[in-house]
Amino acid sequence: MVETQPKLVIVGGGPQDAQELAKLVGDRYEIAHQPDDQSVQSVLRALGEGICIIDPAGRMTWSNEYFTALEESVRREVRSLCVQAADSVGTLHDDARGALVTKHEIQSSDGTRIFDVYITGIAERNDQGVHAGRVAAIVRDVTLSKLAERKMNALDRAGFELVRLDVDEIKEMNAMQRLQLLEKRIVRYASELLNFDHFGIFLIEQSSNRLRLVMQAGLPEEIQDLDLYLENEGSGITGYVASTGNSYICNDVTQDERFLPGLSGARSSLTVPLRVCDRVIGIMDIESVTPGAFDEQDRMYAEIFGRYIAMALHMLQLLVTERTETNMIACDRVSGEINEPLDDIETEISWLDEHEKNADPETRDHIKRIMLDVESIRNRVRSVTSGSQSLLGVDQAMLEREKDPALIGKRVLIADDNSKIRKIIGEVLQYRGCETTVVCDGVEAIAMLEAIA
Repeated sequence: MVETQPKLVIVGGGPQDAQELAKLVGDRYEIAHQPDDQSVQSVLRALGEGICIIDPAGRMTWSNEYFTALEESVRREVRSLCVQAADSVGTLHDDARGALVTKHEIQSSDGTRIFDVYITGIAERNDQGVHAGRVAAIVRDVTLSKLAERKMNALDRAGFELVRLDVDEIKEMNAMQRLQLLEKRIVRYASELLNFDHFGIFLIEQSSNRLRLVMQAGLPEEIQDLDLYLENEGSGITGYVASTGNSYICNDVTQDERFLPGLSGARSSLTVPLRVCDRVIGIMDIESVTPGAFDEQDRMYAEIFGRYIAMALHMLQLLVTERTETNMIACDRVSGEINEPLDDIETEISWLDEHEKNADPETRDHIKRIMLDVESIRNRVRSVTSGSQSLLGVDQAMLEREKDPALIGKRVLIADDNSKIRKIIGEVLQYRGCETTVVCDGVEAIAMLEAIA
């Protein structure tokens, strides 16, 4: 049972009268002003809510047009709730506190619409007290807010799954395998909950301010070849969002100079920052082949989902750092234990090498082999702490770009009047092994060819 704020309907008068009355009553009443004083019914029609009055026998004595327009199954369920409430009218009224209201939630027959129903009794009094009388019901369509609430709850559950690390599941995994596990979860929830099927996630490399792709779904492999940096201009929407920390909706990529092509045939995009403790650690770029595919609600959901992604990536980074530190400590301990014996071996081998200059070739080969083995032992101990010490290092191992043997050393002249196209083609070919020269038009390209000839 809930208490609702009384609604005061003003019929007639001007806006100034309504404002003055609102000042007098303060927050005690919700003011609804209807300047047309033809009838109170016209006011009730304008409220945007279904209203009905039911007697104890279940007969409807009055309803507004909104209620009448509701489907039969909804009206029938409201009527049933009112009949149940009619016998307890006395408990739905308190002289000191005003009307008390019961709240119910119902759905349309196909489940596509959700309604909140507020029911209160219209008490009939006589000398013996309050008796059961008519019941009033207000039906409010809350479909959008309820769906948003359910989506938020689903995102919370998905976020929990992203940051949940099952010890038995990950204890045998290396950093790359853990990142791949997280990528599978992100791709799944992004598609199931948000219908995001084409996206890339970039992290900021602190040493260079470069944005590096760590995972993607539905985008071409060439997107990893883009040189993107933490800057407002020159690195597209991705660089802008990472630099400013502000999310960005591009409704039409053909009209937005900041957009750099990723998905083939992309027509709109949504880019949100990934934050940890108000610090931007990367961005999530979502693209669609449909113009204007994203709205403010999509932005809100993506920002919430992005926070969970950032937390999960941050946790993986902490695990990588922790493992690296542990390995370094272990390496130092092992090195300390074996350095003295290895030094002794090297000393003895040096003595043998010096005093056995006339030894047969086979003996000298054995001496040389022992020296190489000692050096190999030292290198293997040092290699325990080598490799990736951050998620970006792991990502490089996952996305290592191989040069194409057919393109290595080839000289390519690129001419295009679109700076974005020049940038993308040039970078892709460079990473595949080409030596590229980029010019802005055909005249400059011809001049370049003539100069070479």
